[in-house]
Amino acid sequence: MKAAAIILSGGKSSRMGTNKALLKINEKTNIERIRDTLHDSFDDIILVTNDSKQYEFLNIKMAADHFPGKGPLAGLHAGLTVSEYDVNFIVACDMPFVSGRLAEKLVSLCGEFDAVVPVINGKQHPLFAAFKKGAAEKAAQSIETGNLRMKDLLERLHVLFVTENELKNIINTDIERVFFNMNHPEEYEDAKKWAKAEHFPLL
Repeated sequence: MKAAAIILSGGKSSRMGTNKALLKINEKTNIERIRDTLHDSFDDIILVTNDSKQYEFLNIKMAADHFPGKGPLAGLHAGLTVSEYDVNFIVACDMPFVSGRLAEKLVSLCGEFDAVVPVINGKQHPLFAAFKKGAAEKAAQSIETGNLRMKDLLERLHVLFVTENELKNIINTDIERVFFNMNHPEEYEDAKKWAKAEHFPLL
């Protein structure tokens, strides 16, 4: 697929108390799970981080924020800026059950849209979404004017929103599990239990 996957690893992990990306699940760090799941679906994988040294073991391309301390919007901007592809899949580093097949579907739907964003149970998921490279410019404009919410950026883009009903037949696992993210220690414990009992491939 002529697209890149961009993993955002810039959060402070304050609620977890440790770096969520490096937590181990089934003997792999969370970020390795994400990299390995997306490897066969994308031509390039980019990690956005301001601490590249601790991620050297991944052997993937890395990018640093142009706007440090400005949250996920700055990570999105950094990843899109260095990407060589027009369409890119964006994912947060705290989602251990990402689906490569679902990511491919979002990218394939981009067409004339600036972004394709899932809406699961009424909640938008811009950190598991497809974005055109051109969205970087509007992201920079939003940051420079102090509008750091991803939702504000989406309001300035031509976005296709897709619901769980439109996506659930693409993968053979629980759609809500794919969009699960770990913010608290108890959620990490849940993720380890689910991963141990996995009866489905991470597609």
